[in-house]
Amino acid sequence: MMNVMAIDDCKARIEYDPDIEMFRGEFIGLNGGADFYAADASGLKYEGEISLKMFKGICREKGKPYRRGYSGELRLRLSPELHLEVATKAAQEGQSINKWIVSTVSQAVSISP
Repeated sequence: MMNVMAIDDCKARIEYDPDIEMFRGEFIGLNGGADFYAADASGLKYEGEISLKMFKGICREKGKPYRRGYSGELRLRLSPELHLEVATKAAQEGQSINKWIVSTVSQAVSISP
């Protein structure tokens, strides 16, 4: 199971590392790597805030954005069988494949298309 923690305006994926018996957080969507560790949730949030603040500061000094840029375009590879099923489902709902995928993914992540 994967968990996500919101810190400031970013989200981090949280995992437990049994080798060091600590939780590890890794920010998602940054323009580089920034991770953090702690033994419990409150410590993890605190360490994450520090890590993110430092990362943003370094990016600011270098004149670079701290977030990775996303174009909004996504290349997707499907098996021929799945492609047929997606095309069929989209047609049944009177939508293009692209519109159906956008709608379905938006529902899965709970945002409006």
